Amino acid sequence: MVPLPNKLSLSYAKFVTNYANHIIAPDAPVTRALEQIGQLGQYLTLFVADDTGKLFGTLTDGDIRRGLLNGKPLTDAVSRFMNPNFRFLRQHEDNTDTIRLFREQLLQLIPELDTDGRLVRIINLVKTRALLPIDAVIMAGGRGERLLPLTRNTPKPLLPVGSKPIIEHNVDRLIQYGVGHVHITTRYLGEQIEAFFGDGTAKGIQIDYTRETEPLGTVGAMRLTPTYHNDTVLLMNSDLLTNIDFEDFYSEFRRQDADMAVATVPYPVSIPFGVLETNAGRIHALREKPTYTYYVNAGIYLMKRSVIDMIPPGPYNATDLLEQLIATQHTVTYFPLLGYWLDIGRPDDYQKACTDINHIAL
Repeated sequence: MVPLPNKLSLSYAKFVTNYANHIIAPDAPVTRALEQIGQLGQYLTLFVADDTGKLFGTLTDGDIRRGLLNGKPLTDAVSRFMNPNFRFLRQHEDNTDTIRLFREQLLQLIPELDTDGRLVRIINLVKTRALLPIDAVIMAGGRGERLLPLTRNTPKPLLPVGSKPIIEHNVDRLIQYGVGHVHITTRYLGEQIEAFFGDGTAKGIQIDYTRETEPLGTVGAMRLTPTYHNDTVLLMNSDLLTNIDFEDFYSEFRRQDADMAVATVPYPVSIPFGVLETNAGRIHALREKPTYTYYVNAGIYLMKRSVIDMIPPGPYNATDLLEQLIATQHTVTYFPLLGYWLDIGRPDDYQKACTDINHIAL
């Protein structure tokens, strides 16, 4: 393990816990850099930073090779070999489009900097699909009565689907899209959920909890969360197994400047008879055994943070909020979810999820 600098800023100290072997001081000799790169195994990039986390450049074996070809000796400091014109992300900015471009360029490790140019974290684009500027609220307070006796002593969100609980699948997918602040609303056996995740440190994110003392509907508890860190909030049920593309969902929400967007699942309905199309007593057309496609609410929503202020105290549902927004001329849109989606609330669906998990990519 590469020794860490003696003095670290708070954010930098958190960062180097995971990426200490990718950091090198500007005055370190190039021979030291070659040794470090040889020990990395993968992601062969070093970040040249001082003991406060100030980032000056990046360094690869290609940079070193070019320096040697230009006559620089191995005894020189890495600051003479590094690339000072590196690509980076800026903290607290919407970097969605920039990350998509970096992924298309097959970049792997990208530094995120604060306004003073200090490292906040390294984004691993092999593991992270996006860096969405959203908070997530996961509803996990239901009793799961239809799944008794499985839920007699275990809350429905902690029922295993494959190798981990259903709620953990959702938290891990949010992490893949760069969501760092997750709020979980709990009631029935909520202490088990809090014990399972804790404050989110083990997942590298921040998790907090809102405990309902009475059922507050699907959005009523959102008013009780003291702090949201972003201007967009995602709300979803905890008992969904889905591979929804949160980046596409967010991009469409932003493109349409929606106040609220609803993820929907196509639901075809086949009529086993010939259907007459009529008007004023006359038949205008005949459709033989048609199939109509309707869009079903998938239990996943995006909304502007300001919308939460419209939720009245007490029990309130997402459908009530939708109707309120439509009635007040706000922009409400829908997003067709074309991937996998399953609500595990019924025994047959839970068993299907336990089977399907072995055949879908999350």
